[in-house]
Amino acid sequence: MWDFLVPVCVSDLVKTGGINQYVVQDVVSPKQLPSHLNGFKAALRSQGPLCILEHFDTCYSVLKHCHTVDLNVKEDTLELLIQVVSGLSVSLPALLLNASLSAPDRKEQLNAVKMSVFLLCKLAEIIESDSYRQSIKGKAAGEGLLQWDSERETVLQALIQLLQLDIRSLWSLSLVEEEFISCVTCCCYKLLENPTINHVKSKSTRDAIIHLLGVQVKKYNHLLGASVKVIQLLQHLEQLSSVCAQAVAVWSTEYGVKAIVGEVMREIGQKSSEELAREGSGVKAFSSFLSELATLVPDIMIPNISVLLTHLEGESPSMRVAVCEVLGEVLVKVLSGDGLDESGKADRDRFMDTLQEHLHDVHSHVRSRVLQVYTRIVNSKALPLNRYSEVMGLTVGRLMDKSVNVVKSAIQLLAAFIAHNPYSCKLSSADLKTPLEKETARLRELREKLQANAPVFESYGLENMSGHYGYTGGYASKKTSSNLISSVPMCSFFSAGPDQDVSENREDLPLTPQKEGVEGGGKDGVEDSELKKQEMLVQYLRDTESFALQVEAAIAVINSMLYWKTTSVVQEAVQFCVTVCEFSVANSLTGVRKMLPLVWSTDATIKDAVVQAYRRLYLNPQGDSTRAKAQTLVDSLSELMVDASLGTIQCLEEIVSVLPFSVVQVLWERFTGKRETSSLHRRAAVLLLGMAARAEREVVLSNLDTLCSVALAEKVTEDFLLARDSVITVCNITDHVRQAKGAPFRLPQDHQLFTCLTRAIAEGVVMEDPHWQSFMEQAVRLIYFLAESPDQICSCLLQRCSRLLLDQIAEVPAVSCLSLAQLLSLCGCVAFWQVSHLERSVSSELRRRRGETEEREEKAKGPSSKAKVSNESSVEEELGLMGASADDTEAELIRKICETELLADENLLCSFLPLLVRVCSSPGRYSHPQLTAAACLALSQFMMISPSVCEEHIRLLFTVLERSSLPIVRANAIIALGDLTVRFPNILEPWTQNLYTRLSDENPSVRQTAVTVLTQLVLKDVLKVKGHVSEVAVLLIDPQTHIANLALNFFNDCGVFNLLLHLCVARMTCPLAVSVFRQLFSYITKERQTESLVEKLCQRFRTAKTERQWCDLAVSLSLLSMCERGLKRLQECWECYSDKLTETGVYQPLLSITAKLRRGAKPQLKVLTGILVIFISHTFSLNLVANPSVSSHRDDSFVTPKPTRKSSKKPVVTFSSDEEEEEEGKSTFWVPPVCLALCFRGNDWCGGWLQSKHFRCHAL
Repeated sequence: MWDFLVPVCVSDLVKTGGINQYVVQDVVSPKQLPSHLNGFKAALRSQGPLCILEHFDTCYSVLKHCHTVDLNVKEDTLELLIQVVSGLSVSLPALLLNASLSAPDRKEQLNAVKMSVFLLCKLAEIIESDSYRQSIKGKAAGEGLLQWDSERETVLQALIQLLQLDIRSLWSLSLVEEEFISCVTCCCYKLLENPTINHVKSKSTRDAIIHLLGVQVKKYNHLLGASVKVIQLLQHLEQLSSVCAQAVAVWSTEYGVKAIVGEVMREIGQKSSEELAREGSGVKAFSSFLSELATLVPDIMIPNISVLLTHLEGESPSMRVAVCEVLGEVLVKVLSGDGLDESGKADRDRFMDTLQEHLHDVHSHVRSRVLQVYTRIVNSKALPLNRYSEVMGLTVGRLMDKSVNVVKSAIQLLAAFIAHNPYSCKLSSADLKTPLEKETARLRELREKLQANAPVFESYGLENMSGHYGYTGGYASKKTSSNLISSVPMCSFFSAGPDQDVSENREDLPLTPQKEGVEGGGKDGVEDSELKKQEMLVQYLRDTESFALQVEAAIAVINSMLYWKTTSVVQEAVQFCVTVCEFSVANSLTGVRKMLPLVWSTDATIKDAVVQAYRRLYLNPQGDSTRAKAQTLVDSLSELMVDASLGTIQCLEEIVSVLPFSVVQVLWERFTGKRETSSLHRRAAVLLLGMAARAEREVVLSNLDTLCSVALAEKVTEDFLLARDSVITVCNITDHVRQAKGAPFRLPQDHQLFTCLTRAIAEGVVMEDPHWQSFMEQAVRLIYFLAESPDQICSCLLQRCSRLLLDQIAEVPAVSCLSLAQLLSLCGCVAFWQVSHLERSVSSELRRRRGETEEREEKAKGPSSKAKVSNESSVEEELGLMGASADDTEAELIRKICETELLADENLLCSFLPLLVRVCSSPGRYSHPQLTAAACLALSQFMMISPSVCEEHIRLLFTVLERSSLPIVRANAIIALGDLTVRFPNILEPWTQNLYTRLSDENPSVRQTAVTVLTQLVLKDVLKVKGHVSEVAVLLIDPQTHIANLALNFFNDCGVFNLLLHLCVARMTCPLAVSVFRQLFSYITKERQTESLVEKLCQRFRTAKTERQWCDLAVSLSLLSMCERGLKRLQECWECYSDKLTETGVYQPLLSITAKLRRGAKPQLKVLTGILVIFISHTFSLNLVANPSVSSHRDDSFVTPKPTRKSSKKPVVTFSSDEEEEEEGKSTFWVPPVCLALCFRGNDWCGGWLQSKHFRCHAL
């Protein structure tokens, strides 16, 4: 009988073969194929799978005409072939067990197997190609070929069932021919190339392909072929990295072929750096493959991991990342726990050392991924205790990394350290210092005692306690940590008093190996065991203290990152703060409070992160009942509100919006005193009620009488802070907090609330309570927000307070300066809020009434009049006059009231203005600090009323600013003048210089106030910063760090780049001007900015008038971090500064630029820099020769001398070779040939330089 040989190419079957080799005899035409397939189908039903021997030519014809036959023909053929292969899978097991099977029958079965498998694999490849082409054209894969995805899996399952049988016995000597194996494997690899093989819907197909190839690898000696093919697939199809990793893992575990892991790893390990550097080398796929494989079979990779370590020294960062991730998975899943032998411990330590080295890798991506590997190790509790301190220190150092991704990964690792540490991180280093000293002293006593008893004593160091503390092999696992804590009772130890001995806590320590050896050995054995236990305790305390110090350092650094410009870093910092707070780490609340102002961030992501963090920490109460949850929520919020500033309260209002009724009820109980609580918690409760009132007014309005009787009644003078917070709460029910439509919500003048407020203010004005001032300001504000006719209430209040002060003077001849200061503060506050009331409340009410009147008039008019009005209004809209006339009339009315009525003789406020002027203008007579400060602030508030008052007293206010010896007065004056500048900019404009002068004030608080106010004025475009940049720049080197940071924020907000030009041409008299410039230029990090700044500074040489300005510009250029692009721009602007090279102060800085550029530069850049040096040096020499009167040593106050040159023609520099003579009247100098070659090698910028009118080349 003939033999069927699996061909390499399908067309080989029609060629004449060897002896007894099957050759296709009849290739059926496409039209006849349906009838022949029907015959094949009938034969299959009658004869079984062996009918393929007779109908092979029909199926071969389908392959031959695959591009022309109908899809139905392919589908029918595929179905028939699947039935044949499945039939062989059913019939062959019995035949293979039959030992008496004849040779012809065996050959017949073998031919049927090879024919059917060959046809099925080839047809599957063809259909797969057609499906892929249709998907590219936009059609669904099943549109042309119905249900191919499901049929694909059926084909694979049929092949698996057949090839799992021991069909090797059908071949002679059980040697399966290579062509047969390749036929099946090529089909599998073809199917793997499908782009959708990674999708979830293709999981069953993917698994079937992997198992089919696994059968080939295990039974048919496809190991080497599979390893080579895996490398090829990774090299050309990056998306198959996870599939290949899964396949190799299945082959090595389920099929027991572990050698394939080593083969693939060796193939990757032998890749050189040059190969991996080439495009299309598949380095990313190799990296992903190794990382994925390590997560699946890390134990199998260990014997061959050495072949990958060579890539750690290579240039590919992706491969270094992959190897580090492999090491991490091995450390987590294999080399962890306490049961490691000596070899395992050595491997673990070596791998740990390798990872630590790459925390300082040159590539940021590698550093970031190594930190992520360590995060996984720490989260898995696989990091040895003896490495905690070292790795923690390295991680804290990575917080200063330039890469944002590295910083984020470092923050995540630190959070993992805190979440899984074996120490007591709830205690700070300060709390641990005293117990450590105490236990160290006890350890010293024990050692001295033993030395006294035994002259020869073998001390026990750390190596003797490794079995308990884990410094050579222990891990921070749950088991080890529990043993350690049981041996060192930290909770009871740290809860003991400062004088309480902890010896009673040591009785339950576990029996150490040394103790077991000497048990029963008498007193010496007991003392020896006690010494070892004490050594363990001291070492544990030392490590805990070291860990606490590192955590504190990390918290301090990460807290500063909360205000970075990088959103992702801020998010990680916020999450870290939440983590340390949840684990009750010492000083953790610092970051939580610091991030609170971020609720006002313009970045929605940051704002949401902060809001979610606070809700997670404070608004997610735990409890068994609603009442218990409400109590927990109130307790947590109260702790946050205790001693909170006004800014903190405003931030919390943005987070705490709606509170449940049960929480509101508990808050009222605390405020009213029904539950025993402190005054701080009562204030916190009333402030929280105010936050709830912002969303629902009735929370406070329905209990307003209760609030007045508790906080504003007769005992109000005992606690002005509670009264102030209560007033703030009531302010939240006013229309100024919410956008209200309709008539404004106000209470009558005789309401109990205003009676209580006026009484409290009047009684406190003659008292010496430090908190009365803040209460008074909030109370007056509330009166103007909520009362009908608030001016009448405040007029009566001023009269009442004045009368009380006069009565006090009558009793005591000397007036109290503090009482007078408080009265003046009240006058200023009333004046300020009266103006605000007119411009906001009265003005808006006039507009509202006008709108209602217009609506009523429109309704009263008929349709005809409406049409006429609409025509007139359309004309007004086109001219832009719609509503402008009425608004201007109302604004003019308010301005007239402020100008003529508020300070009229019959008005009460007018009576206080002369007193304010007298106190401010007589600092020698009225020297009381609080009185002077109050009078100055009140005078500025009176000046806000009208331009005439402001213009009349502006000189006095600036005199106070300049001459007052009190820093608080100067600071208040700056704030007041900032407000006046916004309100009356034209009046304050001539006095701008006086405001900038305060930036150099001797007092830090005044400088801080000045830079803050000026920053706001510049940002609001009220002031122009030109001409005054130098005064702000000096603050960059201020000894006070917070002032320097404010100055830096000024430049960042106003634009460092835009302000630098004004600063560089300004003559700074500060002796530290160079330090200021260096500090500013350090923030110019982009090459594009450097290039632009170089160009603009060079252009400024043209407009500079004096030699001093030339030198300042040259020094500014030298302080820049010059780059190659900056050098190019410096060369292109040669004409701007070449004629200024008569001065040493210009020449030396320019030379320093070239010196810095040549350090570590590339050879070509060094040559070009050398050319620039030659040009600068020679031009300087020529200018000195042409102008010998110019001295190289000049005074700081020099000016540009008059020109002494006879000719204005510039000297011409010519290049000459050694053989040529110099032309008469032209200066020449030698340039190295290599420089000239580079200049004329098509280098556009250098060649353009040489072709300029200044230089001429004679010989090249």
